[in-house]
Amino acid sequence: MERESFKSRLGFILVSAGCAIGCGNVWKFPWMTGQYGGGGFVLVYVLCLLLLGLPSMTMEFAIGRAAQASPVKMYQKLEKPGQKWHIHGFFALLGNIALMAFYTVVTGWMIYYFVRFVTGQTAELGFVQMITNPGVNVVYLLIAVVLGFGVLSFHLQRGLETVTKYLMTALFVLMLVLSIHSATLPGAGEGLKFYLVPDFGKINGSVIVAAMNQAFFTLSIGIGSMAIFGSYIGKDRALLGESVNVILLDTFVAIMAGFIIFPACFTFDIEVDAGPGLLFNTMATVFNNMAGGRIWGSLFFLFMVFAALSTELAVFENILACIRELTGWSRVKGCIVCGVGIFLLSLTTALGYSVFHFQPFADGSAWLDFWDFIVSTNLLPLGALVFSLFCCFKAGWGWDNFVKEANAGKGLKVQNWMKPVFCYVVPICIAALYVYGLFTFQWK
Repeated sequence: MERESFKSRLGFILVSAGCAIGCGNVWKFPWMTGQYGGGGFVLVYVLCLLLLGLPSMTMEFAIGRAAQASPVKMYQKLEKPGQKWHIHGFFALLGNIALMAFYTVVTGWMIYYFVRFVTGQTAELGFVQMITNPGVNVVYLLIAVVLGFGVLSFHLQRGLETVTKYLMTALFVLMLVLSIHSATLPGAGEGLKFYLVPDFGKINGSVIVAAMNQAFFTLSIGIGSMAIFGSYIGKDRALLGESVNVILLDTFVAIMAGFIIFPACFTFDIEVDAGPGLLFNTMATVFNNMAGGRIWGSLFFLFMVFAALSTELAVFENILACIRELTGWSRVKGCIVCGVGIFLLSLTTALGYSVFHFQPFADGSAWLDFWDFIVSTNLLPLGALVFSLFCCFKAGWGWDNFVKEANAGKGLKVQNWMKPVFCYVVPICIAALYVYGLFTFQWK
C-alpha cells in the first residue's frame, strides 16, 4: 500500500495539533480544573506538559517517522528479532477505538447544542435532558461518525489536511473573540483569580495524577495518534521543534477555554466543580442571559464542533491506517467498516444514561466513565511509558537510534543534557503517578 503524506509542513502541524486540540481542551480541561482546585491544577498541568508531554510526543513522532507505518506495524520494523514490543501496537489500536467509544458521543452533543442555538430552541435546553434522551444521542452520534469517516473517504491531502486547516484557523479566531467577550463579564475578576492564581494547599498527589492524565489525554499521547502523523511527514524538520509547535497550539486553546468558562461561572453563580456538564450548563446559561445570546451561542458551539471534529478526524485516520495495514482494504471500504464498528460500540455511551445503565465505579458513573478510565487512566500513561522505554534503552530501539531520527532536519533538536529527562525522569514519573493513581482511584 502506497504511503500517503502531507503536502506541507503547515498541514502536518495543524493536523497533528488538530488531533491534540479538541474536547480534551475545551470540554474536559475546564471541568478538571474546576474539580481539582483551579490555578494549582493549571500550574501542575503546564509542568506535566513540559516535563512529560514534550519528551513523550517527540519520542512518539520519532517512532512513527522512522517506521513509516501505523502503530500495529511500527514496532515490527524497529524492534530486534524475537522482541515483543509490537504487542503494544495492538493496545494502541484498542486505545484509539476506546477513545472514540465516548468521544464520538461528546462530538454529537456539541453538534446538538449548535443546532439548538442556531434554530433558537434554547429555552428548555439542559445537559441532563440531553444525555437521557436516547433518540437525540443516537441520531447525533450517527451524524458525528458519518461526518468523520465521510471526510476520510477522500485521500489524505484532499480530505483530512484540507478540512483541518480550515477548522483550525476558524477555531483560533473564535477562541480569541469569545475570550475577549468573557473578560467583560461582571465576575471576570473572581473567575480569573480562581483560574490563574494557584492555591498550593490544594495541590496533592491526586491533583498531580489528574494533571498528568489530562496532559496525555489532551495531546493524544500513548496510543499512537502522534506516531501515525509522524509517519506522514518528511525528514526536513527536527521533531523536538515540531512537538513544541503542536504543544503550544494545544495549550493556547486549553488556556483560552478557561478564560471563556470561569469568568462566566462566577458571573452566573454556576458551580465550577459541576463535572462533565460544566461546559454545557455554563455556556447555555450565559447565552440565555445576554443580549445576542443566540448568535454568541451559535458561534461558541460551532467552535466546539470544530474542536471535536479535529480530534475525531485525526483518531479516525489512525484507526483507519491500522485496519488498512492489517487487511489491505481500500480507503473507502475501510471507512465503511470502521464507521459501522465505531457507531455500534459508541452506542454504549450514547445510551448509557437512558437504556444501557451501567455503574462501573462510584455513584453516578456510567459507560462514559468506563471508557475514559480505560483510555485516560490506563492506556495513555502506560503507552507513553512503553514509548519511553522503547526509545531510551538498548532492549528496545535505543537512545542513539531515537536521537538520530528525532534530530534529522532543521529546528530544535534533542541535546545530550536532555538524556536523563527522557530516559529516567519521564518513565519514573509516569510509573509512580500511574501506580499512585490506581491506589487512590475512587472505585466505589
